[in-house]
Amino acid sequence: MTIARAEIGQKEGQSGASNPRIEEYFTATDLGRRPDSVPWCSAFVNFCMLASGMPRTRSGLARSWLAWGTEAPDFELGCVVILQRGRADSSAGHVGFYVGADGGSFVRLLGGNQHDEVNISNFPRARVLGKRVI
Repeated sequence: MTIARAEIGQKEGQSGASNPRIEEYFTATDLGRRPDSVPWCSAFVNFCMLASGMPRTRSGLARSWLAWGTEAPDFELGCVVILQRGRADSSAGHVGFYVGADGGSFVRLLGGNQHDEVNISNFPRARVLGKRVI
């Protein structure tokens, strides 16, 4: 969480230029360096895991985190939360670190590619596919 929190405020590049720091997040995946126009939430989580010496998925896919670690019985500070994005049968998703709840209907995640930046945002609890811990 310390590493993730230190990245808060990193934003996609302006005027078509890619942010080099976000490009660096991708080096923690098997994709290698990519521009910030490529979905990067999983790259951010992989980057944080690598920097903290934790196992990672090495995948750019958010749903790859569903196979990482074990399912947490409940939300825990810092657990990896995987969300559905799009249709239920879609392979699309989103991933971030749990930092709290906003009422009973929303979870607060610290993650990348949340409104094109690293921040803490609310997401509907109904979209949660998994909550994973090591």
